Amino acid sequence: MKHKLFTSESVTIGHPDKICDQISDAVLDYILEQDPDARVACDVAVNTGLVLVMGEITTECYVDIPKIVRQTVKEIGYTDARYGFDYNSCAVLTSIDEQSSDIAMGVLNSIDYQDSKDPADLIGAGDQGMVFGYACRETPELMPLPIMLAHALTKGLTEYRQSGRLPYLRPDGKAQVTVMYEGDTPVGVDSVLISTQHCEEADRKTMEKDIWSLVNDCIPKKYINKNTKFLLNPTGRFVTGGPQGDSGLTGRKIIADTYGGYCPHGGGAFSGKDPTKVDRSAAYMARYVCKNIVAAGLADKCQIEISYAIGKARPISLYVETFGTSKYSDAALMKIINEVFDLRPYSIIKTLDLRRPIYCQTAKNGHFGKPEFPWERTDKVSELLKVAKSIL
Repeated sequence: MKHKLFTSESVTIGHPDKICDQISDAVLDYILEQDPDARVACDVAVNTGLVLVMGEITTECYVDIPKIVRQTVKEIGYTDARYGFDYNSCAVLTSIDEQSSDIAMGVLNSIDYQDSKDPADLIGAGDQGMVFGYACRETPELMPLPIMLAHALTKGLTEYRQSGRLPYLRPDGKAQVTVMYEGDTPVGVDSVLISTQHCEEADRKTMEKDIWSLVNDCIPKKYINKNTKFLLNPTGRFVTGGPQGDSGLTGRKIIADTYGGYCPHGGGAFSGKDPTKVDRSAAYMARYVCKNIVAAGLADKCQIEISYAIGKARPISLYVETFGTSKYSDAALMKIINEVFDLRPYSIIKTLDLRRPIYCQTAKNGHFGKPEFPWERTDKVSELLKVAKSIL
């Protein structure tokens, strides 16, 4: 069989970009808890000693943004001024406007509604754009293996730090995993690269031993072998990190947030956006569709693209790709999907119950492959099989 390598990357919750994602979603969660119909588009930038919160927010509730920022930064672990950035001393600047009336008009009065009596045609997409969904059989979560292993490592780094098991660790860090495939089957881990912030006094040999132990805790033994390469902090030092070492911005980790590069990305980020923004809600729906298709056995791999126009409720295109792993044609699968799933924004929000404060957790170690999120359910399997049988 043909051998190939594929690499995916994840970052810890203390990475500068991930700090921004978590603050954006913490603001969103607070607002949705008070005002589920609010319109939120919140972006964050961080640098040494500074957090800038900006965007467009329309809500009936009062939001103490500096308080939310400081609490989020504290929970991440930036609690010591020696890190060059901490929750107590960082400056918090805000620049917030209301949602554009032109956008609001399209969201609340879809042009599709003029000729329809269906309430789901009332809410139009909050912007134009396309989203992708994906699922495969490589892991129990029906996700690509490389990104799931990378997430396991960054989650492990955070847990080891927060528990005090490795007290020399600091919040910032990254993990990169390269998986070897025979054909389409993952057979082993070719290499593991971890860059983790540490205190000045950390001993490198001790770190290598400890982090290798973490690797063995996080990656199933069947994938590790004598040829697996392990790299830790390749420059030899990672003391200066977080916003002191690099600026951060909401939405710069969209590949780590999704499938680790295993499928295309529409380009729109997720964090800080309320569910009327199809960049987020429709991407979750696309994952929901693909996961149920694969769970139902209609394909071993499934990728879909959905595109929207601002102010229109109904998608303007749907594309399905199963990479030769389905006995059904793409046209048949599109028919099945359209019969089982309603891809209009109003219906997506209702189906996945998205007007809830669930988003801050999505900004940690990926948005997909976590059973606690509604788009990870496989509750459409029986309906898919029923419809698929009827069209054979």
